[in-house]
Amino acid sequence: MPSRSSSVSASRDAVRASARTAASRAGDGPAVVSHEESHAVVERLGAALSAAGFPPMPSRVFAALLVDDDGRMTAAELSKELSVSAAAVSGAVRYLGHIGLLRRERERGGRKDVFVVLEDAWHGALMNTDQVYAPIIAALSDGVDHLGAGTAARARLQLSQEFLEFVSVEMGGIVDRWEAYKRAR
Repeated sequence: MPSRSSSVSASRDAVRASARTAASRAGDGPAVVSHEESHAVVERLGAALSAAGFPPMPSRVFAALLVDDDGRMTAAELSKELSVSAAAVSGAVRYLGHIGLLRRERERGGRKDVFVVLEDAWHGALMNTDQVYAPIIAALSDGVDHLGAGTAARARLQLSQEFLEFVSVEMGGIVDRWEAYKRAR
């Protein structure tokens, strides 16, 4: 007898497939995409994110969530989709949650966690710049204070500090322009 969580997951998969097929037939929505096509997109996007510096497993998990129709998957679904262990998924979702690209919710009608990619995920990650840059800026400032005036090392640290402070200020303007762009689309 299947467990409650596996039947909820199977039911959700059936609903997704049915909705895609109905939309495709009615001409209302996107055509049905095969699992192979979807998987190829996940692997290409995951590889691109890894090449840009993201850790490989969080890259693949994030790609899988972006490609999923409703952007919601359990750890078991991610593990199956990516053919990886539950431990690998656990570490990846922890990383992605920390940088603001997904959130954890309870599965409807079940006890399992569901990982949900944020609708505007990149925006969420960029909004975390204070959390990311503040400790680095503080450490750079401390280094500037402790290194001798006129040294090349101090100049490098100070330039790094000034750059990150500049980026932090500019990020606010970028976010405002992005919000205006989204409203106008």
